[in-house]
Amino acid sequence: MRKLIAIWAGKLLTVVGKLVGKKSSASPGAFALKICPALVSDINKIVTKKVIVTCGTNGKTTTNNLMCTALEAKGYKVLCNRLGANMLSGIATTYIQSADIFGRVKADYACLEIDEAYTPIVFRQIKPDIMVITNLFRDQLDRYGEIDITVNIIKRAIAEAGKVKMVLNADDPLCVQFGREANAEAVYYGISEKVLPQVDDTKEGRFCPICGAELDFEFYHYSQLGIYSCPGCGYKRPEPDYNITDISLKAPIRFKINGKAMEVNYKGFYNIYNLAAVYAALDVAGERTDDFNKLLEGYKPQIGRMQEFMFNKPVILSLSKNPAGFNQAIATVNSDDRKKDVIIAINDLANDGRDVSWLWDVDFHKIKDDNLNMLATTGIRVYDISLRFKYAGINVDLMTDSMKKAVLAALDTDSEVVYVLVNYTALYPAEAVLNELKGGKGSGR
Repeated sequence: MRKLIAIWAGKLLTVVGKLVGKKSSASPGAFALKICPALVSDINKIVTKKVIVTCGTNGKTTTNNLMCTALEAKGYKVLCNRLGANMLSGIATTYIQSADIFGRVKADYACLEIDEAYTPIVFRQIKPDIMVITNLFRDQLDRYGEIDITVNIIKRAIAEAGKVKMVLNADDPLCVQFGREANAEAVYYGISEKVLPQVDDTKEGRFCPICGAELDFEFYHYSQLGIYSCPGCGYKRPEPDYNITDISLKAPIRFKINGKAMEVNYKGFYNIYNLAAVYAALDVAGERTDDFNKLLEGYKPQIGRMQEFMFNKPVILSLSKNPAGFNQAIATVNSDDRKKDVIIAINDLANDGRDVSWLWDVDFHKIKDDNLNMLATTGIRVYDISLRFKYAGINVDLMTDSMKKAVLAALDTDSEVVYVLVNYTALYPAEAVLNELKGGKGSGR
């Protein structure tokens, strides 16, 4: 009865939240968990096939939602926290919204994105059959601390999970170490050819996680992702079970996984990793992958994942919340040869992390001047990001506390495309402004 009351209360709060314009992705679950703390503990029982969880610093929302889309395309019913509410409260909300009035939930698969810091808490109630880890970078230092703290948290979660199949990024030395855990059965995916220019880049994990020696890199893709080995203890990149080759980054992106040709209409080198993780997880789950391209035709990126709004020119909204993410967003901007305006919004609310010192680890100096038309800065920390650009030697054309003013200014220039790069709490306000300017039609695609 307690569980049923919790579900009814959560459903009521979801309705009320949506009536007042809230997304209701976590708060209904948080309230319901106060009534029934073990609300989601039967997920393993109700799921008839596999529980697949995804965590990691960057790419987990895209990877999780791609997984859900692929499984739904196969005709399965999937329990999935699509909006990225990835703590226990978000999972509880997803459970509530999937339940009928009698509290029953039915699903073939569960695809659950989980915040790295919450993995031990979630795994006390939910035991994953497959765990995907995309990468590990520094993120929200005042919340997570340095990477070794996050590593230890994930190791505790893996121990809590029991026997689990792991899908790991072979190119990330910080991820590969989890395959050494006693109860982990690991497979690896990785990119085995040099694709990007070998320029100086911030490397989050350039030291061996086993002995602490500095790693030798044959080459790298970005940050610490690449082909590496340790001169001290012999720790090295494992041979990928899912090997990515023959990459072309011109739209549509083309590549091969174990010799099978893939073609997807996405932007960003990093999305190849997300796609490979999904492919590997599907294969580990025992699903066919020969129709992989077709499975993803119906995928629509979540808000801020290179989300495009069409005005008199395209406006592309991208979530970039840490140094590695921003550097990849900058690389994507630079790969676009069109004359462009760039708007950057930085907030420092609790969900962003109050400490914005990470801005000094972003390679803002690499933004190409030759086709940069206008650079605008906004957000709560508008002066911090503007100062950062001053030291990067790049002129800021517009500083404003209004995202709407920045977008209107960009739409009034002779550029061909506008990129809006925002951190987490600036994301939804930016989307709201873009939808408002489009007449509230929600034209993002």
